[in-house]
Amino acid sequence: MSLFKARDWWSTVLGEKEEFDQGCLCVADVDNSGSGQDKVIVGSYMGYLRIFNPHPVKPGDEVQPEDLLLEVQLREPILQVEVGKFVSGTEALHLAVLHCRKLCVYAVSGTLGNVEHGNQYQIKLMYEHNLQRTACNMTYGPFGGVKGRDLICIQSMDGMLMLFEQESYAFGRFLPGFLLPGPLTYSSRTDSFITVSSCQQVESYKYQVLAFATDADERQETEQQKLSSGKRLVVDWVLNIGEQALDICVVSFNQGVSSVFVLGERNFFCLKDNGQIRFMKKLDYSPSCFIPYCSVQEGTINTLIGNHNKMLNVYQDVTLKWATQLPHIPVSVKVANFQDLKGVIVTLTDDGHLQCSYLGTDPSIFQAPKVDAREINYEEMNAEMKELQKIIREATKTQDILPESEKRRDLTVTAEVSPDLDAESQAIESEVKAEAVPSVTVKITVQSRVAAQKPSLAVCVQAPLAVTCDQFVFDDLEPDSSETVVLSVFLKGNCTPSELEGNCMVSYNIPTELNPEGISRVAQCNFSLPLRLVCFPSQPSKAANHKLTIDTNKPPVSFLTIFPDFVDPSEGDQANALGFLFLTGSKTTLLASKTSQRYRIQSDQLEDLWLITKELTRRLEEHFKKQNCKDFACTFSGSIPLQEYFELIDRHFELRLNAEKFQELLSERAVQFRAIERRLLTRFKDKTPAPLQHLDTLLEGTFREVIALADAAEENQANVFQAFTKLKSATHLVIMLISLWQKLSTDQVAILEATFLPLAEDTQELGWEETVDAAVSYLLRTCLSKSSKEQALTLSSQLCMPKDTSRLKKNITLFCDRLAKGGRLSLSTDLATQQAAVMPGLSEDAAEEAKSHET
Repeated sequence: MSLFKARDWWSTVLGEKEEFDQGCLCVADVDNSGSGQDKVIVGSYMGYLRIFNPHPVKPGDEVQPEDLLLEVQLREPILQVEVGKFVSGTEALHLAVLHCRKLCVYAVSGTLGNVEHGNQYQIKLMYEHNLQRTACNMTYGPFGGVKGRDLICIQSMDGMLMLFEQESYAFGRFLPGFLLPGPLTYSSRTDSFITVSSCQQVESYKYQVLAFATDADERQETEQQKLSSGKRLVVDWVLNIGEQALDICVVSFNQGVSSVFVLGERNFFCLKDNGQIRFMKKLDYSPSCFIPYCSVQEGTINTLIGNHNKMLNVYQDVTLKWATQLPHIPVSVKVANFQDLKGVIVTLTDDGHLQCSYLGTDPSIFQAPKVDAREINYEEMNAEMKELQKIIREATKTQDILPESEKRRDLTVTAEVSPDLDAESQAIESEVKAEAVPSVTVKITVQSRVAAQKPSLAVCVQAPLAVTCDQFVFDDLEPDSSETVVLSVFLKGNCTPSELEGNCMVSYNIPTELNPEGISRVAQCNFSLPLRLVCFPSQPSKAANHKLTIDTNKPPVSFLTIFPDFVDPSEGDQANALGFLFLTGSKTTLLASKTSQRYRIQSDQLEDLWLITKELTRRLEEHFKKQNCKDFACTFSGSIPLQEYFELIDRHFELRLNAEKFQELLSERAVQFRAIERRLLTRFKDKTPAPLQHLDTLLEGTFREVIALADAAEENQANVFQAFTKLKSATHLVIMLISLWQKLSTDQVAILEATFLPLAEDTQELGWEETVDAAVSYLLRTCLSKSSKEQALTLSSQLCMPKDTSRLKKNITLFCDRLAKGGRLSLSTDLATQQAAVMPGLSEDAAEEAKSHET
């Protein structure tokens, strides 16, 4: 049936994970435009009401934004939407929306737009009825033969028909022998309501009989109702169809003849006004929806029936005239008129696929191309291939990303850090408890070679460092012009930073002939901050808990030469010990050996060793570089301080667990607080309020607990940040020691940093421990694996917070052990396979450790 597909004229997908059913689709000229062009009204069980005006430029085009006239969330599930004359005093069409416990009638109107966005549509609530019973479905029509207006009848889930005369409630009647609600419709010719009961029979009730029956104040019939038989609700006619019905519809040929169509689960019925069967059709599929409409042929009716095989069948009475394939299973189908195109089929699925289509065929116009019978000249092909390979080699020789003409940047940004600290500190709102918090001035210059539009500068330093101003917006820059800004950097948080670096980034637009608004470009630069910003000289300390020794291949250098900003000139070359007192209060000591080429760094805190060690190696490299010494190198021969490092990991992880506990406790107390509020509100609203029974005391106590928990969670969050900053400093130190220990190349150090420092910020959703564990596990299974069995193991694709840190610590220990036994870091699969062959001599202990790691 691929030839007979529904021709897509217009389609869209409504929302995400929304649900729709039979009554959620309606087609009518709801805004009373008078053009005769229908609009598509769709309501969803999520409470969204949407109105569409489909008008593609050509069939199959994508949905344009102006096709959606209105989208509003009514906050309650929409069971059914209908359009009719529901407002008194006017015959204009209005929109009725049925919710579970409410009926709302809206006026839809549009105002002419003055800009290219088109007309603006809005809905206005005309009136609403709050229902005492849960609604199932509704129908409407000129009940009792009224002229120029429509009344509404709602069927509740417990079998009550509630009738509304527009703005007022008329009466309600219970259906006799009711068990479950069925489809409901109204026949204007016989002035009766037709439904299908749980007894699998079609029943018809006259409106006059409903109106004069006894009021349905109670479900059970009273003795008075049984005695007064004239007022009991009596059925007009009954027809047993032997199956449950999916839908009912009434279609009139003319004023004198009308038919009742019933779609069953296995059969399709057409009944006369008095309940006699006009014809029936046995279906060989499971139907999902239908719509009968008057045929162009006199005296016949066409019916569209959708089924669960994604087919739409067109019947003329009982004869199948056409069958077409749909892309989805429809739950509702309508026929509409759009843009002088009559008879467009509108279908809606339960997951929100709305499609307007028409019937037709799609013949294949493909013709097989003629076969080229020429013989292939292999010599010419080889010559052409060699020429192309030569061009490819020439193109891949250069590593330049930008063309030659763009090597000189259109806009450059430079940052100059003042060599001295500010005479008057610019630190504001610093949390550091030191007597004086210094600041340093950074001068940033933006120089443009061409015209630059909307330039904006962002300056970023890692917390706990901060800047006095981090955002600058300039006027448009002229060619060969520049802008300069000055700002200060200072220590704001009460902990030592892990990095003394900053970044400047300028975003701007460069206009072109094709794009006058400009092409977005970015320029950036980095700058380094002085060590004096976070610490100042003090007396060296002899005793310390943590000590590191860095070896060099050159004679020791005087501290007066490499640390002139920390050494008192009066001591001269005799100074072989330096003390660094951080603003946070901790102290680090640097010692130089007089007899050997060694430097010792010691401190009571492991994380405090990092900045001094980094500064020492950097200043030594710069010193020997100025003396044109190219073979200077630093090495580390001691043991990596993993146990002290693991203590910092455990401290950080413990605070993360505390944050989870605080979050759970806050959630519990908030639920308790809202429950007490609801009870108090109920009692206050009661006309005869009951005693509070100390609910107010309980509310106040719960409120205090919520505030205390929030304060504790906030304090814990600050502790988490400090612990993470210390952990980053210690991680930087461990990476440096591993690189000096194994003499790693720049590429391998970059892999180490990406493995152990993957996050700039630490959150509860994605934390440092699980991210690093996944990265280390990947390296152990690839480039550091000792067998093909390890490489075949798969990694978990989901990162979640672990129960403890034992697995992470075991992986890091195994990682260092593999490096010590000759492993090398690489992200290439081929090199990893070669590396596995290079490491045959793993000890039995390492093999056992790897086996325990696998389990």
